[in-house]
Amino acid sequence: MAVPKKRNTKSRRDKKRMHIYLDNPALTDCPTCGEKALRHHMCKNCGHYKGRQVVDVMEDLVEGKKKEEEKEEDSAKEGPLDMENLSTK
Repeated sequence: MAVPKKRNTKSRRDKKRMHIYLDNPALTDCPTCGEKALRHHMCKNCGHYKGRQVVDVMEDLVEGKKKEEEKEEDSAKEGPLDMENLSTK
């Protein structure tokens, strides 16, 4: 079985990997809102793709705020945590 004679240095090892790197993603301007968006993907800012609205972003934001408010109300109902409340959970 073949065994290397010497260990390669870090610089030699890294020279082999010079061509391996990440490119920046190709971004384009959204025609409806002007924000940067990935090509062939829906715009995350306005929810449009190819001139059509695919997702209603405002509706999703409203639902997210409602869920946050419900969590805050639930935590307010429980009141301050003390040793008795912690032991019942």
